[in-house]
Amino acid sequence: MIHWDAHACLRLHPQADFEPINQLRAAGVHYVSVNVGMDMNPLAQVMSVIAGYSATIAAQPERYLLVRCLQDIENAAATGRIAIGFDLEGAMPLLEQPDMVALYARLGVRQMHLAYNRNNSVAGGCHDDEQGLTPLGHKVVAAINAAGMLMDCSHTGRRASLDIMAASSKPVIFSHSNPDALVAHGRNVTDAQIRACAATGGVTCVSGVSMFLGSSSPVAVDVARHAAHVADLVGVAHTGIGLDICFSQAGLDDTPPGQFDPSYWWPAKFIGYERGLNKITFTPPQTWLLLAQALQGVGMTPAEAALVMGGNMLRVAGQTWPPSFA
Repeated sequence: MIHWDAHACLRLHPQADFEPINQLRAAGVHYVSVNVGMDMNPLAQVMSVIAGYSATIAAQPERYLLVRCLQDIENAAATGRIAIGFDLEGAMPLLEQPDMVALYARLGVRQMHLAYNRNNSVAGGCHDDEQGLTPLGHKVVAAINAAGMLMDCSHTGRRASLDIMAASSKPVIFSHSNPDALVAHGRNVTDAQIRACAATGGVTCVSGVSMFLGSSSPVAVDVARHAAHVADLVGVAHTGIGLDICFSQAGLDDTPPGQFDPSYWWPAKFIGYERGLNKITFTPPQTWLLLAQALQGVGMTPAEAALVMGGNMLRVAGQTWPPSFA
């Protein structure tokens, strides 16, 4: 049984400590998608992070494997390693060039979404005025489909996400988004979005973030409760996990260079942001050890829990990724 964590965050620094990835590995995770940049991160920082992370992975082949094909995940699981792919949160690192998508794919990026909270020239963000997919955005969706990346709609505006799902020729995912029906928040997704995602053959992966779960100290049962809502709405086959644990590390400055305004990207008017991002808490990596029991506690069978914990995302990657990334 493959356990697939659809999104995690290290420090966006080339020398970031990978000990948190070891914690996920020890908790039974076989594949994790690690963020390498967001819309607010300039290209120089994104490329530096990709280079640094890739070097760390290559230097410890007994622990890590940068995924080049789906079989790599099975191989990593069989040898006690954790397979890793990268993800981009937003299209601004493409510099408005759809051809950049294929380049990122060659560098290890296996999924991306088009907007991080705010609108850009490609798509609308979830914390901005409603904006759909732009003509450039349609070209980017086509480029993502052609490259075999997973098309991700987390952080994307509601109208834009529906446009993306209508435009994509491949299954679409929400890698770390929770049901708005349980906790009303701009970052959470409506039942209509969840249904549209399932209609593509995709998966909505619920996060372990406190404000999106509605719990100040979230644990596995909170994650399971949100997963149960998705499963009840569209079926177990379209439900997954992306805990979105943001691992804090002292001593590294990962602040984007230049004029960076956190209040723009995380507007205080939205629930929780007014208390500061440092007040957000996350489920610990050990949540993975408790998830199967928690999912069964909300009515799933062991086989259904296994699909939610990784089988569904493995299926979607098999339908989307090429036989091998160059």
